Amino acid sequence: MQNTRDKTGFSLVELLLALAIGAMLLVAVAVAFHASAMNYQENEAIFKTVNAARQALLRMTSQLRTAAAVDPNSPVNECSLFTSTGADITYRFTAGDEKLYLVTNGDGQEYVLCENVAAMTFNSTPTDDGSDCKSVQISMTVAHGNVQRTVSAAAVIRRNLN
Repeated sequence: MQNTRDKTGFSLVELLLALAIGAMLLVAVAVAFHASAMNYQENEAIFKTVNAARQALLRMTSQLRTAAAVDPNSPVNECSLFTSTGADITYRFTAGDEKLYLVTNGDGQEYVLCENVAAMTFNSTPTDDGSDCKSVQISMTVAHGNVQRTVSAAAVIRRNLN
């Protein structure tokens, strides 16, 4: 006849095995959660960077569409124009600090419109006489970490639709 005391509960080996399996499962869940949190942070950062680039493009295209005059001889990293209110401004990309600036040419003030800009070009189409621009195409590549996204826009200067 067997003793009933030996049949109740778990042995020490069984408890240690269950503890080890439980610990492995918890570590796996923690690693998956950490990876998910890091992925979320990276996606959030690139979203904010692309959103800032889109806002800058919206501002530039709005001012270009209503511009009084756009310089057709600006370098590819700049776009100089006179706004509909007569303000002389320049949008300038500098590769050294990866920023897009709005420069008010009257007082020389510079404002940062967008950061993390890896590359940017302004391509203007001059009018037939070459004195102004018909349109401007803008391409901006923004980067955060190892992720790069390119956003583009175009603006037709309404005053020069002839």
